[in-house]
Amino acid sequence: MTTTAPVGAGPVPGDALEVRSVHLHDPLVRPLIDELAHEYWSRYRRLLTAEQLRDEMEHYPAEEFAPPDGELLLLLADGAPLAGGAFRRRTEAELGDVARLERAGTRRRDGTPAVRTAELKRIWTHSAHRRRGLARRVLAELERRATARGYRRLYLTTGPRQPEAAGLYLTTGYRPLFDPTVAPAGPLPFEKWLEVTT
Repeated sequence: MTTTAPVGAGPVPGDALEVRSVHLHDPLVRPLIDELAHEYWSRYRRLLTAEQLRDEMEHYPAEEFAPPDGELLLLLADGAPLAGGAFRRRTEAELGDVARLERAGTRRRDGTPAVRTAELKRIWTHSAHRRRGLARRVLAELERRATARGYRRLYLTTGPRQPEAAGLYLTTGYRPLFDPTVAPAGPLPFEKWLEVTT
């Protein structure tokens, strides 16, 4: 599915951004994966080995980011990827303080989601195009598509050395499932409920 929207005076003046759903193995995804790996390595190399980083980047099979339960999308300008992100169906136990969950009945006793939950992954903006609102646009598009697939809730984690990402989620309505006043030591989990119309 491809939609083109004029940006005008927005993030990339004079260009039109194309929103394109792609497969994880599409060549257009390679810059996203390469830059994410570099970003993670530069921020976490004292905490993660190269093997642990590779395992994180290759942990999920491509099918999890494809319909019917997932999607990977890119924002393109003149065919070049500027930003992207994905979602998959979350079925594993979640991180975060149960007392901070917005709604009762969100999780089962084993920590797995009790409601249809999409997990956001691989949110990325090319380093040459940051601070232009592209990540917000990716988030909004992922939320829209997850809602259309019947997901009621979003879940994600970011790392303790990614304050820009944490700030983005806090300012776009994501609820921290951790105490934001305490210096983080591990992954930072967030949730957001979607308005699903029936």
